[in-house]
This record gives sequence, structure tokens and C-alpha cells, in this order.
Amino acid sequence: MKKYFAECLGTFVLTFLGCGTAMFLGCTTPAGVVGTALAFGLAVVAMAYTIGGISGCHINPAITLGVALSGRMSWKEAFGYWCGQLVGGILAGAVLLLVAGVVAAPDLTGALGSNGVANAGGVWGAFLVEVIATFLFVIVVLGTTDEKVGAGNLAGLAIGLSLVLIHLVCINLTGTSVNPARSIGPALFAGGEALSNVWVFICAPMVGGALSALVWKGIAPSK
Repeated sequence: MKKYFAECLGTFVLTFLGCGTAMFLGCTTPAGVVGTALAFGLAVVAMAYTIGGISGCHINPAITLGVALSGRMSWKEAFGYWCGQLVGGILAGAVLLLVAGVVAAPDLTGALGSNGVANAGGVWGAFLVEVIATFLFVIVVLGTTDEKVGAGNLAGLAIGLSLVLIHLVCINLTGTSVNPARSIGPALFAGGEALSNVWVFICAPMVGGALSALVWKGIAPSK
């Protein structure tokens, strides 16, 4: 149970800090893009060294899927992780809505930092972007945390920096999800197009996570 609570807490922190930065810094300027990318990446680094020893700090259903498909955890445990992650993302969305309604600063994203498809050419363009981005992100996770050839204590830093890079590429295309829990929470409270298109940011990251597990199985050294 502690693992699931840790995943809930970590996902809350990632979603609140990452989407909160996007909301109040904006993503329409280079400074806003870089700031938001750093917020997401640094949140992962912080949580990796906070709860990594408890749950492994997945804080992302796509990562949990990749780990489960790689045989590193049971499906029962994966289900518990997914529940914790979804609760954390939804709680973060609720708190972001509360903060946006209380503070004087406007939500510069207009939708609690949720994801969008317009700049990627529509739902299928966004789907493709998110599959590719999630594949790259999760394969970094699987490689750096591999017990035989992984990066050890530096894994959290490598994963966080890779998330920064992915955000720099994708923020102006989809807002960068690569994480269904991070997308579901804000979309539920933003409503409108964010909610109607959230399926893209659920399905595409899961496809990317599954592909990364298959590829890593093919290139990982035999035990």
C-alpha cells in the first residue's frame, strides 16, 4: 500500500508543478517553454530521489506498463500503481482548478495546463507525436533502471533530463503528455476540447510505453 500512496503523491507533485508552471508562466514564449520543460523534468528528479526507494517512482501509467511488460513487476502490482497515479493526477487537477480560481494571476493556458491536438495537425498527428515521444522517454527509463546495465543512482537525473528534452520538442505540438495520469487530471476539470481529446493522451502514451518494452527486450543484454 505504501508503494501506491507514493505513486499517488509523486504523480500529484509532477502534475501540479508541471502544469502549474505552464499555467502561470505560459508556453507561448521561449522562456515559457523552457521553464515548463524544466519544471516537469525537475519534478521527476525530485520525486525520483524522494520516493524512488519506495515505489521506483514511475508516476506515469505508461512507464508502469513498460515495466510490467518487461517482467519487472506483476500485473496486480501494476494495477495498484495505475490507481495511485490516476488519483494523484486527478487530485492535482482539482487543486490547480482551486488555485486558478483564487489567485489573481490568469491561467495562461486557458485549460489548467491540459494537452491539445491543434498544433499537431489534429488527433492523429498528436497521437503520432505522443507515441514517439513516450517511446523515447520510457526506453530511457527502462535502460537507466536496468539492474544489469542501468545508471544506478544517476537514473533519476537521466530520466528527468530526458523529460526536459522531450518537452522542449513537443510542448508547442501537444503540450507534451507522455503520461496519461498527468493528462487526465487537468482535462477532467478543464472540460471542453481538453476532455474530448484526452483519449489521445491516454492511448498514445500507452502504445509508446508498450513499444519501448518490446524494443528494450530486443536490445537488452541477456541475463
